[in-house]
Amino acid sequence: MVKVTDMTDMTGGDAVILDPQVLLDTLGVAMATGGEFAEVFVEDRRSISALLDDRRIEELTSGRDRGAGIRVVVGETTGFAHTADLSPAGLRAAATAASAAARSGGSGVRVVALDSMSGPASAVVEILPSDVPKARKVALLERADDAARSRDGAITQVTARYADSQRRIQIANSDGLLTGDRQIRTLFSVSCVASGDSGLQTGRESVGHTIGFELFDRVDVEELAGRAAGRALTKLDAVPAPSGEMPVVVGPGGGGVLFHEACGHGLEADLIAKAASVFAGRRGEVVAAPMVSLVDDGTMAGEWGRYAIDDEGQPAQHNVLIRDGVLTDFMWDRLRARKEGRESSGNGRRQSYRHLPMVRMTNTYLEAGDDDPAEILAGTERGVYVAQLGGGQVNTATGDFVFGMTEAYLIEDGRLTAPIRDGNLIGNGPAALLDIDAIAGDFTMGSPGTCGKDGQGVPVGDGTPTLRVARLTVGGTAA
Repeated sequence: MVKVTDMTDMTGGDAVILDPQVLLDTLGVAMATGGEFAEVFVEDRRSISALLDDRRIEELTSGRDRGAGIRVVVGETTGFAHTADLSPAGLRAAATAASAAARSGGSGVRVVALDSMSGPASAVVEILPSDVPKARKVALLERADDAARSRDGAITQVTARYADSQRRIQIANSDGLLTGDRQIRTLFSVSCVASGDSGLQTGRESVGHTIGFELFDRVDVEELAGRAAGRALTKLDAVPAPSGEMPVVVGPGGGGVLFHEACGHGLEADLIAKAASVFAGRRGEVVAAPMVSLVDDGTMAGEWGRYAIDDEGQPAQHNVLIRDGVLTDFMWDRLRARKEGRESSGNGRRQSYRHLPMVRMTNTYLEAGDDDPAEILAGTERGVYVAQLGGGQVNTATGDFVFGMTEAYLIEDGRLTAPIRDGNLIGNGPAALLDIDAIAGDFTMGSPGTCGKDGQGVPVGDGTPTLRVARLTVGGTAA
């Protein structure tokens, strides 16, 4: 007899989208032609976005997207189909297509007993953003605009964005898993342009968490806008960045993207399997300075990359990737973990039901150390202090990277002096890990981000304490 467990016990009781019997029937169709593994991923996403630019509301949109992705695995072949038709007939058609893609022909029926899976609870939300009138959200944008412009007449343009989303997911597979989650995210960002003798300079600040509208009981949008304006105004007095190899001090929260891009991607199991990572075959080896510990943690309460379960139904985990300089593990999705005879690390993520899951980071950060941030700075005779890194490029096969610096300063005689502009950090991820010679205890998470990989974007977080890399190449324009 087939068992279907009451889904009120699921993690995220609000995540029920389809009747479990419908999921069971769909799995039966997917497995009927000899599938070895089948999965139904159902998603219901609602979102609101508002954009204020140059004192005008340029965008005020809301949307809903519902559908299912069905995956069937036979040997090394994966068949995948997705549909926006969540009727039993629509799901059967998608399951048939996925099964045919995985294997044409074959026979046999496998009975699946769906059971609920315990795991971390869905994030607690005090105020559902969907219950808040749009006018209150627009008012936040207007307050931020006024605050930024009041900083200085040199602020010539302000762009502010509000966004929230509610994502419900439901997952069932042929191993008997039945689970779900509800994920609420709320985001606010301000970008400013300052005009002066050095031209146009920009500054940006953003905040985003997996909480509801109560975010704005904790975050002052006027203060956020003031910081964005301050970044732009500071850069009006910036001097060209120096060039050459020198020590680089990274401020708290300012350099997490460096470790996300230059190290984190190289520790994803799919890139390891393809030998497309500089860290392939190096588990158990020393890959960083002894004080370096790198973590990917999907359980961090309130952080942008947090969730109860990943998009394969596995509980989020606190995954230590590097401990005291030694490479301890990689990040895993379900299928790659199965091939290695181990459990998933809860890192199987997808952009939407239209996409297959892949190994992705969550909240990736460098653990705090014991050094004093003031002493790190005072002990650096000449170099660059990076308060905020921008975008960049990374070659995961070699670890080579280039990152822009959106806010940075000269270090002269152990003190911060002039702000600098038009500079890049150039280096190699593994080499930079080994060249870290100081880590402070002032850990901070950075701004919320979206990580792109193979055409899919997912929300991620990153963070660092103050740290110093003894040698990095600064690419600047100073004579």
